[in-house]
Amino acid sequence: MLDRCDRVQLAVHDAAKAAQRFGLLLGAEVVRRDHSRHLAARRTILAVGESEFELCEPDGAGLTQNFLDRRGEGLMTAGYCTADLDGMVKRWEGLGVAYDRDAGQLYLSASATFGLPMVISESTYRPRVGPVSFLYETTNTLASDWRRVAAAYAGLFGLDPARFSEIGSPRFGYVGTLTLFDPPNRLDRIELSQVTDEEHAMGRFVKKHGDSLYMCYVEAHDWPNVRGRLLEANARYTPRGADPASDPDGGWVHPRELHGLLLGISRTGLAWEWSGREDLVPKP
Repeated sequence: MLDRCDRVQLAVHDAAKAAQRFGLLLGAEVVRRDHSRHLAARRTILAVGESEFELCEPDGAGLTQNFLDRRGEGLMTAGYCTADLDGMVKRWEGLGVAYDRDAGQLYLSASATFGLPMVISESTYRPRVGPVSFLYETTNTLASDWRRVAAAYAGLFGLDPARFSEIGSPRFGYVGTLTLFDPPNRLDRIELSQVTDEEHAMGRFVKKHGDSLYMCYVEAHDWPNVRGRLLEANARYTPRGADPASDPDGGWVHPRELHGLLLGISRTGLAWEWSGREDLVPKP
């Protein structure tokens, strides 16, 4: 029932300052502002490619202020979309899963989804803004058994386990799966990464926070443009290859550059390389 990765919500101290930074590095543009009762926050919503990034400033006591107090600025909620919000509600009610509905969005708490706070919106297709194409992945880092989590998500969201693609990385110290929603048409998925080595960055994160939301990934149709923005701003990022100035494929932007968000970026189609469909990867 999930169509695609749709948005992320970030807790920030100063949304105007954060919006400028996301505009500088990613070509993001402010599309609207509103208020969320559920988050107790004023929201500045950015278009990032076809997706939206919500910058949430606390408006009194509540979830956003609590997040800032515990963790500081950073990635607070993973967002997906469905064409059938009411059908999703019926599924959850049948399973006895608690949720909150606020301004046309459905919220699941981290306690229901292995440390991954979620917001589900109605599917809306938007014009692409800037050099980024779309958000396609949010990462659920785990101390829990990834197989159990994958089975739970298949039930919660009507996903087909036959479409999932197992993953593992000695470099980053994890094993798990990609809960692909609609391959080979789209890359969208929740990455389930069970830590195997606490000495790596992901392992240290899980040791501190347990099952949690860790990072997200976007695809860029104009990676050289984004790379140039990062280099011009002297922003800290790790290229996939050896040379930050010429790497053709993408990289990882350090959280301190985007108000606590660890962001992966890959060129068009590259992510199929580790998603079980290497034949779909276009040449650089």
